[in-house]
Amino acid sequence: MQLSAASTAANVRQRLGAAACLLLAGSLPAAAQAPAPPAWQLEATGLLYGEQARARVVEPMGRVTRLYANGRALSLGLAVDAVTGASPTGALPSSQVQTTTGASGRTTTTTTSSSILPTHTFEDLRTAVDLGWVEPLGTMLSVTTSAHYSREQDYASLGGGLKSSVELPGRRITLTLGGGYNRDRVFPSGGTPMGLAPDSDPRAPGDNPKEVTTGLVGLSHVVSRRWLLGVTASESREQGYLTDPYKVVSLVDPATQLPVAQVTEKRPATRTRDDVLGSSVYHLDHDILYVNYRYYWDDWGVRSHTLDLKLRHVLGVASWVQPHVRVYGQAPAWFFVYGLTHGPPLPEFASADERLGPLRTTTFGGTYGFHVPGSRGEFTLRAEFLYQWLVGHPPQPDETASGGGGGDDNLRRAIAAGDNGTDDGRHLGTSIGTLLIGYTVPF
Repeated sequence: MQLSAASTAANVRQRLGAAACLLLAGSLPAAAQAPAPPAWQLEATGLLYGEQARARVVEPMGRVTRLYANGRALSLGLAVDAVTGASPTGALPSSQVQTTTGASGRTTTTTTSSSILPTHTFEDLRTAVDLGWVEPLGTMLSVTTSAHYSREQDYASLGGGLKSSVELPGRRITLTLGGGYNRDRVFPSGGTPMGLAPDSDPRAPGDNPKEVTTGLVGLSHVVSRRWLLGVTASESREQGYLTDPYKVVSLVDPATQLPVAQVTEKRPATRTRDDVLGSSVYHLDHDILYVNYRYYWDDWGVRSHTLDLKLRHVLGVASWVQPHVRVYGQAPAWFFVYGLTHGPPLPEFASADERLGPLRTTTFGGTYGFHVPGSRGEFTLRAEFLYQWLVGHPPQPDETASGGGGGDDNLRRAIAAGDNGTDDGRHLGTSIGTLLIGYTVPF
């Protein structure tokens, strides 16, 4: 994976992390949670993902599930990601010639104007496999174990999880407990850079370890025949190599406020993430309303709020439609900077990665499901449009500490021009579209 996938494949990695091992169990078909006649089920999907002038992903996925009469279920999933395109380097836009050392160690010279965000092109192929097993223990308790492995050009991930769910007397309340562990290896193309060093410096060969431990507790309550409420809390602890080896930070001349050099980023070697998810499912007369709210925080200073709304409307015996709206807001990490002042000593940590900045996203989309006459399976088509942008301005000169993020009106306008050419505080915006085609069939 070149500088790339750091932007796009990070989401894929998270799905396959320790936390994903816990969620994998919950993603098994509903029929796997209760006794049913022995059967097989096939789920096949194809995902097309594209960012405006950036990354593109083609991801075919398949899952086969064996459903046993006693409620047991065995699930095997396979996925392949073909990722190409471009990813922001973290450097500031500039009308000057900027020299950048690529991920392969080759030095490339690019010329960009103030309206163009510096990017690197990349391509990568990622393969992943996961396995899940559901084991009922009596009529009120079930245990799910899961494991996964994925591999790409510069990243390998191996992990597993264990989750148990118990129905309390009356069967209106279900308690879920889970835990997971992930052991990853990071081996950047061209070697691992020294943090906050010139990006042209030699890179060290070899692997960099990364560990993720996750815990989860959840509670769901059947309020009535129509209403289901749930709340889930989780915590994950990461340690090891957490820096993006392909991202850089611009060094800005304090007089001209123009980028004059760049260094590789550096992040802390530990991170604790926490989140609480509240969910509600309400069955109206003809529709089903899904409402989810998630609050996230970590010791890097990132705070986020996510509101997700879906409404499933039945069109007829063989089809349905489900509009979807999602709003996301994020506060930046404490070491996030737009650029560093050239000259003073550098801080201990710094990153210009937009994913750690004051990020906002809005998503609109919908899913259409239908059955083809004569076919036992169900087809689904999901299309979504997401707009992502950063908000706020780089710090003013009097807010800049030694080595801190430099910025004045000139720097602000240069960054803002990357979006719409105005100094409105919104910049680095991008549009993202996804199309998912799925098919599920018992056999």
